[in-house]
Amino acid sequence: MSTQQTYRYLGSSTLRRDGLALQTSGGPAPNPRFFTGFLTTPQQAAVGLLAVAEVARTRYYRPVSPASLDPVVTGSRDRLRFESFSGCCGVYARLDALPAGLDGDVVEHGTTNVDVNNPLREALARVGGIDPLHLSVGPDDLTVSTMDGSVVEKKVPLPVRWLRGFAEVQVLAAAFEPRAEISAAEAAVFLRRLPTSNDRSVLWAVPAGRTLRLTSRPVPGAVCLAGAGRLAALRGMLRFARTLRVYGPTVAPGSAALPSTWELDTGALRLSLTISPEPYRGFSGEGAALTALAGDDVVDDAELVSALLSWDPTVDVDALATSAGIDAARVRGALAQLGTAGRVGYDVSEAAYFHRVMPYDAGRAERDNPRLVGARALLDAGAVASDEAGATVRSGDEVYRVRRLPDGGFTCTCPWWAKHRGQRGPCKHALATRMATADVRELV
Repeated sequence: MSTQQTYRYLGSSTLRRDGLALQTSGGPAPNPRFFTGFLTTPQQAAVGLLAVAEVARTRYYRPVSPASLDPVVTGSRDRLRFESFSGCCGVYARLDALPAGLDGDVVEHGTTNVDVNNPLREALARVGGIDPLHLSVGPDDLTVSTMDGSVVEKKVPLPVRWLRGFAEVQVLAAAFEPRAEISAAEAAVFLRRLPTSNDRSVLWAVPAGRTLRLTSRPVPGAVCLAGAGRLAALRGMLRFARTLRVYGPTVAPGSAALPSTWELDTGALRLSLTISPEPYRGFSGEGAALTALAGDDVVDDAELVSALLSWDPTVDVDALATSAGIDAARVRGALAQLGTAGRVGYDVSEAAYFHRVMPYDAGRAERDNPRLVGARALLDAGAVASDEAGATVRSGDEVYRVRRLPDGGFTCTCPWWAKHRGQRGPCKHALATRMATADVRELV
């Protein structure tokens, strides 16, 4: 299933003698040219672009024929970001071309899908260490017409799962902290020792001196590594990297599987892979954004924050809160709402959000989150009877008991909670209880 959000190209991307020309659409005007210049580390950039494209073509869980999905590129002030999800949506890849990696002008800002086709992949693979690589993101036309006719617009739908994945990843990653940093040489040894690509076990990486060691059980300070073969896309960049940094949420003894981010830094480029808690779990179904989307002010807040988003490389939450006249928690809820349209991402290295140019659709949160729709339906039916300990919720012919936890979360007696134990976001009964208890019912 795909959205009706469409990108239009004049033609295919190509690698010419004078550089790499990526056909684009999007931004503040039709088909803007939002970057023109050289990449200062051409071979590294080519390898990084190939890694992001390869993730987009790969299904790590139940592999079948390669996917045919185009990475997304965003330009903002002083950097370019290339992003993709795997075909199974369980791996999120991003290549950041930092100021040191660009020699040119970011003359516009914008976001588009990048057409990385087979001929372009072959051309990138041939880029050598001294070969110049010029990047031109444009041109700024929808079609070209001549006496002979018009060039047909190329339409590339952005999959719904990618938009849902963008929304979930930015909420999950915002809770990550740096957990380890090792040299590229140690990273190469560590990656070589990992299980094969077909291994689907859940392991935990623990800092140990200058390297990482693997354990089968979660311990404080560890980072979850589920389906270790999914880190294969990092290997090509290892020879250029200075360090490998690892990020993840807080781990305690007995923790369930968790997502994590693995990032190679060359100084001019950063290539990162964020992997889902388990190989069979795609980010599009994690439910991490549901709580933030439940407030009655979230749609209005998102409209306000959307108008205030600047094109700085990172988004300052506290500054947005001051400008909007709302608190930081509501800003984060607004960013989660904007994330449902893919308009916000999160950079763990900068510990900050960043902005993409995509159409904002306030109704997408409802359409893409059945549990949110179900929770509102329960409220509309008067099915939630709140009390100090939680609520009793009547759903169809069944009655469930939702209880409040000391940390502010909820448990439920429904089959969903029994199966997932809160690891994939709240069930509709707990979400409805939260909305009713906080008096955050939103009119729809």
